[in-house]
Amino acid sequence: VQLQASGGGLVQAGGSLRLSCAASGRTFSTYNMGWFRQAPGKEREFVAATRWSSGSTYYTDSVKGRFTISRDNAKNTMYLQMNSLKPEDTAVYYCAASGSLAIPVVPGGYAYWGQGTQVTVSS
Repeated sequence: VQLQASGGGLVQAGGSLRLSCAASGRTFSTYNMGWFRQAPGKEREFVAATRWSSGSTYYTDSVKGRFTISRDNAKNTMYLQMNSLKPEDTAVYYCAASGSLAIPVVPGGYAYWGQGTQVTVSS
């Protein structure tokens, strides 16, 4: 699976962005998919994930109620709708795919990664 993230940009606090992750490969629908982010000087952290079989979604506490992860298997695309953005959301956002049965919340649980897209939230 090859992944390409897009949709990042500069937005003011309180604004919204929608990230997309386009996947190649016919087996996209059988992978659990996730979003991670990495701010300068910090480790890459889990943001959200969706299970391929049920569509269940998972979020880190800091984005619950603000971010929504979704996927369109027919288009081989995953999305992250980000609302009420805060300056602390500033980071490079990465999409990732995992073939594991469980939903990994650490980077090591994902075998495939996109190149990242920069999100900058100004105060």
